Amino acid sequence: MIHNPVLRGFEPDPVILRVGDDFYIATSTFEWYPGVRIHHSRDLVDWRALGGALDNRRLLDLSGVPDSGGVWAPGLSYADGLFHLVFTVVDTYAEGWKDLANHVTSAPSIEGPWSDPVPLHGRGFDVSLFHDDDGRSWLLNMRFDWRPDKESFAGIEIQEYDRSARRLLGAPQTISVGTAAGVAEGPHLYKRDGWYYLVHAEGGTGYEHGAAVARSRDLLGPYEPDPHGPLLTSRGHTSLELQKAGHCSFVETAKGEWYAAHITARPYSERGRCVLGGETALQPVTWTEDGWPRIEGGVPAVTVPAPALAAAPVPPEPVTDRFDTLGPQWSTLRRPPTRDWAEPAPGRLRLHGGQSPAGRRSPSLVARRVTAARCSFETRLTFVPRTPDHLAGLTAYYNTRNWHYLYVTAEDDGSPVLSALSCAAGRLTAHPVRIPLASGLPVTLRAELDGPALRFSCDTDGTGPRPLPLALDATVLSDEHADEFHDGQLRVLGFTGAMLGLWVQDLDGAGVRADFAYATYQEGHA
Repeated sequence: MIHNPVLRGFEPDPVILRVGDDFYIATSTFEWYPGVRIHHSRDLVDWRALGGALDNRRLLDLSGVPDSGGVWAPGLSYADGLFHLVFTVVDTYAEGWKDLANHVTSAPSIEGPWSDPVPLHGRGFDVSLFHDDDGRSWLLNMRFDWRPDKESFAGIEIQEYDRSARRLLGAPQTISVGTAAGVAEGPHLYKRDGWYYLVHAEGGTGYEHGAAVARSRDLLGPYEPDPHGPLLTSRGHTSLELQKAGHCSFVETAKGEWYAAHITARPYSERGRCVLGGETALQPVTWTEDGWPRIEGGVPAVTVPAPALAAAPVPPEPVTDRFDTLGPQWSTLRRPPTRDWAEPAPGRLRLHGGQSPAGRRSPSLVARRVTAARCSFETRLTFVPRTPDHLAGLTAYYNTRNWHYLYVTAEDDGSPVLSALSCAAGRLTAHPVRIPLASGLPVTLRAELDGPALRFSCDTDGTGPRPLPLALDATVLSDEHADEFHDGQLRVLGFTGAMLGLWVQDLDGAGVRADFAYATYQEGHA
């Protein structure tokens, strides 16, 4: 059986692809490096993280992008013996504007090397490539209209793409404006039995989210919406474990079985906050006699039949990482982990201090996704701060405006202390925790997530962990809490998910650094 979500934690906007016997899913990464996370499977049941495709500044520059800006909804396809990756980089999305650029890169292997990205256009986002059986290729995207008196989601566009010249041809055409649910986006195109099938998201990315299908005998339309209604949605089904279902892409197995990969979320309460962010699930797709795709009940199921493929289990990820390298479970914020600030070595990850928690150019944060409502994260830190401008520790993080931080710093007289700080919607709270430390000795830091509650503990002298007297709200690390509107104007979006990480600040530029001996992540509580 397939147990959903197949990719847990912050893994939204999946595009699924089969090449031979190999299946790949690529997901959005927003402000995190490496850009466009990719997972691999042979059976659709067990998935192995390969890391991200866009792993250096030649391929992707995220410096200064806003929270939940950066890489949106990639498209992954295969033609001419090459993987083709199209993606959007969003620099602005608030107050009625969107500054964005779409790019294409290709590689002979899913693990690269990826070619220099070529710019395409900036008219809209959620790009994907469709390769027709006549050898021509087409780029799809939603069309964004900035004008205040117009509908900003202006429909699904298509434009021819020349694979050999790596450029667009002709003029774009709108082939669909979606359904009455509105907000048509996330388009993918498929061809079956002479029909072109346009699969797209609708209804926005919240609890009204869904996916719809339209079809045409002609690539350029007109496209007829499925009279049956949405292909998939949790809308109106508040008791389902999997909510916000939508943004589908299709894959066909070698034996002719079809599946849809889709985004979903698991709130901690009915229509509540989603700390785990957008996750990826799979649903079987069947076809009616008159040629329409169907997902059973039109709703997402937690457990579904697996395809008739040989089992291909994946070795479990080690619980404790001692940093021989930075593996694919780790991401870094807004800059790649170059050795000028992140130095993995056996038994130690050395991080040189970066910008403040509000900085958007050179923060020093190495983090991993929260994948379960109950989990723990522990590290042992060696750090010698000299002033209050030097901080290093463990964080439960959503974005620059929402996080909790257990950290080592220095008092005004230079003596080291352990303290705690929180930020919710940009408002800082200094917690009444000041534990004196012995200079230069390691301290063990631990975070436990228990649904909506977060607890910190520490071991400062080797006698064992002791909990700190703090009641912290984990739900500020959620998509819903991160969304901010002022006077009806969108200011901040929440599209990612909670992370647990290792964080170092050097606010006065003194060149401080911190060593982390290990990081242990466990689902459930030890």
